[in-house]
Amino acid sequence: MNFNRRQFLASSVATGALLASGCATTPRAAAGGGSAQASALYDAVFAQMLQLSPETATALGLDNGANAGLKARLSDRAATGRTGWWGPLVDALPRLRAIAPESLPLRERAWRATALWFGERAAEGRSIPYGTAQTPYVLTQLYGSYTGVPNFLDTQHTIETAADAEAYLDRLDAYHRNIDAEVAMAREDDAAGVMPPNFIVEKALRQTRAALAERGAQAGLVASLVRRTREKNIPGDWQARALRIADGPVAAALGRQATLLEDQLRRASDVAGVNRLPRGDEAYAQSLRYFTSTSMTAEQVHQLGLDEVARLTAEAEPALAAQNIPAGPIGRRIASLERLPGQMFANTDAGREELLVYLRGWTERLRARTPELFRSLPVSPMEVRRVPPAIEVGSAGAYAQGGNLEGTRPGIFYINLQDTSARPRFGLPTLTAHEAIPGHLWQDAIVNRATDIPMFFRATGISAFAEGWGLYSESLADELGMYRDEPLSRIGMIQSFLFRSARLVVDTGMHAKGWSREQAITYFMDTVGRNRGATEREIDRYVARPGQACAYKIGHNEMLRIRDATRRRLGSRFDIRAYHDLVLLSGDMPLEVLASLTGDWDGGAIS
Repeated sequence: MNFNRRQFLASSVATGALLASGCATTPRAAAGGGSAQASALYDAVFAQMLQLSPETATALGLDNGANAGLKARLSDRAATGRTGWWGPLVDALPRLRAIAPESLPLRERAWRATALWFGERAAEGRSIPYGTAQTPYVLTQLYGSYTGVPNFLDTQHTIETAADAEAYLDRLDAYHRNIDAEVAMAREDDAAGVMPPNFIVEKALRQTRAALAERGAQAGLVASLVRRTREKNIPGDWQARALRIADGPVAAALGRQATLLEDQLRRASDVAGVNRLPRGDEAYAQSLRYFTSTSMTAEQVHQLGLDEVARLTAEAEPALAAQNIPAGPIGRRIASLERLPGQMFANTDAGREELLVYLRGWTERLRARTPELFRSLPVSPMEVRRVPPAIEVGSAGAYAQGGNLEGTRPGIFYINLQDTSARPRFGLPTLTAHEAIPGHLWQDAIVNRATDIPMFFRATGISAFAEGWGLYSESLADELGMYRDEPLSRIGMIQSFLFRSARLVVDTGMHAKGWSREQAITYFMDTVGRNRGATEREIDRYVARPGQACAYKIGHNEMLRIRDATRRRLGSRFDIRAYHDLVLLSGDMPLEVLASLTGDWDGGAIS
């Protein structure tokens, strides 16, 4: 899972700020015809994006120059509301459609098609009057300012000067206003009959109370600022000033959020599916379209999941038989491998550190083999870290946070180590390939270096492309023979693919076919072999964001299908390293656009 720039944000100012900041994005802007027209439009839209999404500017290292004021701001949730950031792109659709695709080179045709796809999905999303950003709920265990802002301030807001520290305080002050704006939106949805199921509300409430409990000088929001100003010898009464905000208006806003969630918990049902909501079937169909970038129906996605589970079960059978694993549900058979010597890390601080060291070793082994597959070889730093304990109860099991454009801030592979029994050794190599190299962090680093990709496309993402690439990276590691030295790790790869295939079944099962949460948990445990705690976190994630989990396996299948079709068509002209340049140096795109792009490629240098 990639949690950085793979999200689309937009806003409303002129192009001048972007161009003045040194972020003009493509040399084609000076060209004539459709290329110049398209480039100017992308730059204008991206300039708007930065103004309404200061966090994106910081994440990409663009909160400087003419955009330096963005470093003291957060996205204004009261102003942007549910869909406000999509407005400029929707407004630009007529101008996008007026650009003749035949006037554009190969990659630029794909960029135009991708921008149109984003705008059309945004226009469709406006028809559903609740939730935000392709999610039906404003506040869950995964989403809401309270889950993202503290980590953002600690890991992405850099502090080198007193001005940076002042900007931190300004953002801290904006944080409580965003909490209140989200509480107001959630109350509106509640009045319209839209609230999460009780088990989602309970997790969000637990995390809100944990944030409320962080008071005084040891609170993360305060300690982060104090630690970093001391490291840089920046004089000032930073602790007292941060305390006044964190223990004052921030705590008060979190208290109001807790009150809302407490009230919802008394009234919420235990029905998991989004189809219980007003126009829920329509909302789910839109989510599947958005996250998979295909036109597959819920029924088609469900059947694909069942078919993939059957295929992968048959593939795992010989390897499990070789380990003398008795018959039974495939997931539980794979899970029994955890009992083999050396597979479990101790659920202690020492055990967690041992696990992190193991992952770091795998990143280096994988990096050493990348020249066999890639011409573009980024050198930017990549790190492996534990998910901060304060948010791990509701966090995903693992995710990648990309670095900045200059490559000075490392990309980070985060892993949830609340319970190390959820992370047996045999599953970690393929997880590393997915999240780090050659997966998400590698993809981000390559795109960040590609200055000829318009910033619009470097700062946006499509789940099926990005997550499909993550799973495709697991396949690449297998094709390189990386799992041979640890044979059980190939079963880990099969388990990973079973995991994503089971997602297709349970996501559609809950949101389109009436499955209960417990039914989904049982199927998932039988199919994937995760323990109950890890399984509950997964299922609850799919409940909180319907459709997103379907992006992975659909993206993987399409990535493999498109590559193999291109190889067959080009024959001896096919070069895997040139192909990977074409795919990654074009930026994220809908899978249907990727198929068109590769279908028109002649095997030569990209243009």
